[in-house]
Amino acid sequence: MDYVIRPLTAADEPVLWEMLYQALKTSEDAPSRDIIQQPEYARHVEGWGRAGDTGVVAYDSEQTDELLGAVWLRFPTGAQREGEGATPELAFAVKPGHRKRGIGAALLTQLVKANPQHSAVSISASGSNPAVRLYERFGFKIMHESPSAVLMRREV
Repeated sequence: MDYVIRPLTAADEPVLWEMLYQALKTSEDAPSRDIIQQPEYARHVEGWGRAGDTGVVAYDSEQTDELLGAVWLRFPTGAQREGEGATPELAFAVKPGHRKRGIGAALLTQLVKANPQHSAVSISASGSNPAVRLYERFGFKIMHESPSAVLMRREV
């Protein structure tokens, strides 16, 4: 499959709303699309394009630019960088049917290369989420784990 990866822009907020839903759609029992409007999820996308927002998106270059996946970093509201005591939150999604084909690894590679200054990221996923293993392949280590989230750190 041929695909292109490009940086996210402020105009990509609609793309990220779709990818946020895809990230939550982990089984045949898909949640209602309304779930992405809940504050704990919406904070990853709402008002995309503020200072510190960064990420990449992948499109299938052969299938009329079909959206395949995205990975993005965002600091919590009010923080613009790690020096302020904030850790950027990583959001990551590859659409079902395109997973386990290297797209996620390619997206994460681009994000890590473009943002070497981020020595820590917070990932809201359970430790059993298959994406956690991908992050470990990229040098991220689990620093803290709770039932609903994993904090992973990558040494720079």
